Amino acid sequence: MTETPRLMRVREAARFLGIAVRTLEKHRTYGTGPLYRKVGGRVLYAVEDMMAWTAEGARRSPSDKTSSRVFPARPLTPAERESL
Repeated sequence: MTETPRLMRVREAARFLGIAVRTLEKHRTYGTGPLYRKVGGRVLYAVEDMMAWTAEGARRSPSDKTSSRVFPARPLTPAERESL
């Protein structure tokens, strides 16, 4: 039996991530943020998806090149899009 994911609305998700609601909205607009779901017109985020998104930027040191990059909430350049 699979466990039902814990879903959060935008305000709660932004608080969980420690970022502003507007920043999370921008991430959604530009496609740079965590996966989200649209249910009945509401935007919902699963805790697992937010944890996976933040894990992309995990590093052991500033010179660590093994992790991927969490992009800022802005339109990505073509080169940045290719690196996804």
